[in-house]
Amino acid sequence: MARYTGPKVRLSRRVGVPIADIPKHTANERIKNPAGMHGYRGRRLRDYGVRLNEKQKVRYHYNVLERQFRRYIAEAARRPGNTGALLMQLLERRLDNVLRRAGVARTIWGARQMVAHGHVLVNGRKTDRPGFEVSTGDVITLKPKIQKLAREAMESMAGLEVPGWIEFNPSELSMKIIALPMPDQIPFDVNPNLIVEFYR
Repeated sequence: MARYTGPKVRLSRRVGVPIADIPKHTANERIKNPAGMHGYRGRRLRDYGVRLNEKQKVRYHYNVLERQFRRYIAEAARRPGNTGALLMQLLERRLDNVLRRAGVARTIWGARQMVAHGHVLVNGRKTDRPGFEVSTGDVITLKPKIQKLAREAMESMAGLEVPGWIEFNPSELSMKIIALPMPDQIPFDVNPNLIVEFYR
């Protein structure tokens, strides 16, 4: 399946929660109502539907395809510990997500484009893979050509709280990963255990 390029607010309406932290999604009252003329009135999701909806919520929030998402599930299941918490940790450590959390990109789609166009350096080396998994101690910087755009994004996202596992230097536009993200540091309401159950 090809990557979805249609209206992003439609995805938010489909899962019933804002999948991006911008006013277009968060301030839109229609998000709470399913799409369609009658909005599926009186329709209640069964167990399968609840788990599917939770999985789609996370997929849309991190902008990953189904095949990629299955790989993350398999990798989380291989590692020792809580599979749901490890899944969210793997997704949070994606390079495009780190840029979004630091506020140098307004949305995950903008962050993905920034990485894919080669504007991001990890430990001084150009990295053009949005799904690159950052590790503790990695330093992420931006090339001079993109810094003006990053500062504009930061101004439009004034008040954004950078999570504690990222050390952000606004003057140099550099980010350092000082720890692994914990479940309580993820600013997105989701139940990862339902996602793990969906794939069992």
